[in-house]
Amino acid sequence: MSDAALSLRTLIVDDEPLAIERMQVLCAELPGLQVVGTASDGRAALRLVEKLAPDLLLLDMTMPDLDGLGVARELAAAAAGQGRAPAVIFVTAHEDFAVEAFDLDAVDYVLKPVGAERLERAIARALERRSARPATPAPAPWQSEFWVPHRSELLRIDVGDVHRIDAERDYVRLYVGASSYLLLQTIAGLEARLDPERFIRIHRSTILRRDMIRSLRHEGLGVWCVELPDGDALRIGRTYLRRVKAMAGR
Repeated sequence: MSDAALSLRTLIVDDEPLAIERMQVLCAELPGLQVVGTASDGRAALRLVEKLAPDLLLLDMTMPDLDGLGVARELAAAAAGQGRAPAVIFVTAHEDFAVEAFDLDAVDYVLKPVGAERLERAIARALERRSARPATPAPAPWQSEFWVPHRSELLRIDVGDVHRIDAERDYVRLYVGASSYLLLQTIAGLEARLDPERFIRIHRSTILRRDMIRSLRHEGLGVWCVELPDGDALRIGRTYLRRVKAMAGR
């Protein structure tokens, strides 16, 4: 494959001139990119996408009038009948919009200040996606991964590695082995996106991966608990008891 075929025609979108300038400098060092234009607001970005047909947007999240999420939504809607939209890498100082970004099929979510190595990894993902893109892409019916804030970047976690999810106010805590991570998401919203064949809600504040439930135990007076492989017991909320017992064929 030629260098031209491997290169991504890229549009940089940011409302801060210094941020655009810095991104142009970083992009100049990457062989997989060809910057074809810049835009300082969402509406201008949409006009340039129509004129320039870029392969990739390096898209700021917070902008006046039409923000990055709005741009991505309009691009997806415009491409619905054509089957193709430019790939999007969000570049932002705000970590709280990752869930919405990946709902819109973003390639990556890069936090400012952007480092050269981090941007290079994001571009590599965009190139991999383009080379592997199916003729008729279809969204997965259930959540397959999480992107959670971790130090100075976002960490990808496979949904199958999460064994327990607890609600903490407007956040959920994902338990992965001996580690845990906070994600800005309500437990009710997350429950609707998880495969019910793999996960079950046992309490208003707890979701478990089904294979983590070793047994159900009756504590008396209508109180039931699930027993985990490590011997810990978690109480089943009355609202969820019928569903949990149905899992056991009761």
